[in-house]
Amino acid sequence: MLIRLLWRPLRPARPQSVYYLLGGGVVFFLVLASTLTQVYYLTVVGLSPLQMVLVGTVLEATCFVLEIPTGIVADLYSRRLSVLIGVALIGAGMLLQGLVPTFAAVLVAQVVWGTGSTFLSGADEAWIADEIGEDAVGPVFTRETQLSLALTLLALLAAGGLGLIGLGVPLIASGVGLLMLAVVLLLLMPERHFHRTPAQERETVRHMVRTAREGMRVARLRPVVRTIAVVSLVMGLASEAFDRLWTVRVLESFTFRDVAGLDGEVVWFTAIALAGTLVALVVSVVVNRVAPRLVSADHPTWLLATLVALQVVFVVAVAVGGVLWLVLAALWGRTAAGKLAQPIRSAWLNRNLSSRTRATVISMTSQLDAVGQVVGGPPLGALANRTSTSTALVASALVLTPAVFLYARLRPSPGASGGQGDSEGGVARDAVEGNRPAVGLSDGGDDGQAEAGAAGGPVP
Repeated sequence: MLIRLLWRPLRPARPQSVYYLLGGGVVFFLVLASTLTQVYYLTVVGLSPLQMVLVGTVLEATCFVLEIPTGIVADLYSRRLSVLIGVALIGAGMLLQGLVPTFAAVLVAQVVWGTGSTFLSGADEAWIADEIGEDAVGPVFTRETQLSLALTLLALLAAGGLGLIGLGVPLIASGVGLLMLAVVLLLLMPERHFHRTPAQERETVRHMVRTAREGMRVARLRPVVRTIAVVSLVMGLASEAFDRLWTVRVLESFTFRDVAGLDGEVVWFTAIALAGTLVALVVSVVVNRVAPRLVSADHPTWLLATLVALQVVFVVAVAVGGVLWLVLAALWGRTAAGKLAQPIRSAWLNRNLSSRTRATVISMTSQLDAVGQVVGGPPLGALANRTSTSTALVASALVLTPAVFLYARLRPSPGASGGQGDSEGGVARDAVEGNRPAVGLSDGGDDGQAEAGAAGGPVP
């Protein structure tokens, strides 16, 4: 019976409804789990700064290494099966770290969670596109994004309420919820139009190597592409330590008194996460509605350089600030600067790519960001162990600083205007077509992980 259910649902439901349930459910339970995760690691599990960073490194490395092998299931056998495995494994990872508060269990949980996320990554979107057709997915993606944003706010409040019972309770509730979601999907999720991905389109190691080579070739020819690729690596090198250590810095430096008899750390960090999420939403609205010209600027070198410079300043302020409100303002300022820079950078990159190479180069920049996080996190975590968290955060700001100069040194070529040319001229630009709004709120890589940081949203 169970084997048959893996391939055929008991009561097939409308694909759009199932997709809303899947996307909204995964976002809700991931945010529920991750809102207070860093506090849980520090105060219950008792992780050191280096261990905090290693947790993120193991998760990122798992996602990077297994993205291609697990993709075989979605490409060759079943999108539905890949989704079911992914949701169940993510739930198991959450449940494990909530029930067993040890460093070893947390590391194993990251491997399980990361493996699940690679099964889920891309399979959900490919499944809905197969079921309802590529021409009909745009409105579905938009509605699912809106639903997920609303559920994010509800999940933050739920995490705060459950966290008052115990810091591990949100993780346990998330794990149980995701496992139940997998069961519901098993019963309801249809798959009537799956077709195996042609061999030439599958993600394989050979394909990844070919992607890297093609991306490097384009980067050599186009300074804008080359600069953004290097910046992606630099930002990855700097971001992992900050994402993991800002919580350590805040808890080490400030005392959170109880609020109306409720646990001060739970109340404060829930409020910080809520405020950070609202900051990210406001910035997104500004970018999309109030300042669309920023996104379509022909050569936004100084704007991007300024936004990265602000991030450097804000990271230093988080590291050395002696007043809680100053540190929090810097935390949210970094989020705002990153959220504003992300669509500008993406649009600029897309305008400097042809349709033939666009997916290849974007994939390469994502890989470089992931490599940067894996390589850059542990040394900065070790530095925090040997010296202090503030020193490691300042070091991460210094690592990020070259990105400012990489952007600032680019110059538009003489006569380059409108939709033509990059800083060496002669490169035809493709118009940026409507893309699906991102469900996540992170400004880092796009591995799809939703670990909600109080800085304003999920961080990988």
